[in-house]
Amino acid sequence: MPKKATPKRLERVALYYLERYASSSENLRRVLMRRVERSARVHDTDREEGVEAIEGIIQRFQEWGYLDDKAYAEMRAGSLFRRGTSRRGIRYRLSMKGVPEDAIDAALESVFENEADPDRRAAIAYASRRRIGPWRKDNRETFRDRDLAALGRQGFAYGIARWIVEADSPEACEASLSGEAGDRCEH
Repeated sequence: MPKKATPKRLERVALYYLERYASSSENLRRVLMRRVERSARVHDTDREEGVEAIEGIIQRFQEWGYLDDKAYAEMRAGSLFRRGTSRRGIRYRLSMKGVPEDAIDAALESVFENEADPDRRAAIAYASRRRIGPWRKDNRETFRDRDLAALGRQGFAYGIARWIVEADSPEACEASLSGEAGDRCEH
């Protein structure tokens, strides 16, 4: 049985959540609101009081520096980029966590400021991690369509997906990004 969602309990839940996870303000609001809803159903507590308590907690945590949507967006965007998530995928995931558009734009600009072609760099990271395209050792032609689809689901444009899948080797992709092999991977 869930416990009553009192302001003090909600603050402890919020602190505990932030100890374990980085979060945007909106995401923390959603987490706490689920507690309030459960408490209202089971204990017949007032939802409006819960909403007011949550807003106070969010405001205090922002003032204290526990919640910073811009810092969260930048940290999360960098992490997703290093894992091989496309610009479109990063934007989508941050928006699903309730990060404001201006914070998403600033984070993407910050993460990609030193990258000439960030989506190609992310596609290389994703393909390497998933062992697709030139990182696949056997039966590359058999898995061509599957690899293209996997890259497409990650938000990469068809041209970039094809660039990865048709590359001769991982080294050719890296070389083409650094400008050594021209504009495209050699086939």
